[in-house]
Amino acid sequence: MKKIIFILFLTFGIKSAFAECSSIGMQFFPETKEIGLHSMFIIQGYALSQETINSFKNRVVYLESEGGELVVLNLQEILKGQMKLTQAIFCPSKELKPNTTYYLKYADQTEQEINQMKQWNPEKKESERVFWKTTEKKSLASLNLNLSLEFENTEVTRYGCGPSVNAIFKIKNKSASETWYKTEVMNLSTNSKTTFYKKERNGRLYIGHGMCSGAFTFDRKGKYKVRFTPMNIDGKSLKTTEWKTFDSPFMNYKS
Repeated sequence: MKKIIFILFLTFGIKSAFAECSSIGMQFFPETKEIGLHSMFIIQGYALSQETINSFKNRVVYLESEGGELVVLNLQEILKGQMKLTQAIFCPSKELKPNTTYYLKYADQTEQEINQMKQWNPEKKESERVFWKTTEKKSLASLNLNLSLEFENTEVTRYGCGPSVNAIFKIKNKSASETWYKTEVMNLSTNSKTTFYKKERNGRLYIGHGMCSGAFTFDRKGKYKVRFTPMNIDGKSLKTTEWKTFDSPFMNYKS
């Protein structure tokens, strides 16, 4: 009897743990709602939503103004992360109109995709359609030329579904405006390279993955190197940093 109870507990415990990780999820960048006339856009899909991202290879994505004008977004590249994340990078096919609200739209949208194309508005305390509003400026803000990134440490944190594993880099002299970091990580054992756009969190870049997903994964042992290209949301970038080498975070982890 005790054995049966243990098996039931183990079974339901595992199901409960995996339930913490959703099977779908979308993110849309820029996060700021005010953009310039030449803004870039990133659409990121998690788990099953990666299918939507991959469909953009043969599918048109638009911005639609409140007046019904459509602006095609040209796909620049699709970047596949190492753990259930994929990004599509877009640029507008023409200059956007000033002081105009644009909504995101796909060709042949499914009902599920329409439901996913929403973001939480903390002021209104409700979900709303993904949108951006242009200013009169072609570019919103430039980056601080003295911006730099410094290796801080690595961390491994255990959670219900699995660990969060990261190499952490501190950002110095960062701008107040939204900044993207084109991040290239190379496994020095295999010479394989993964590229992904990252955003800071509390003045730091976390290079790795969370409990359920992430751009980068690490072997139990080995060395890696990373370099960053900081850019604003208009795609204007600073010089790419030098390669920075670090050990797999697991090597410094003591359970």
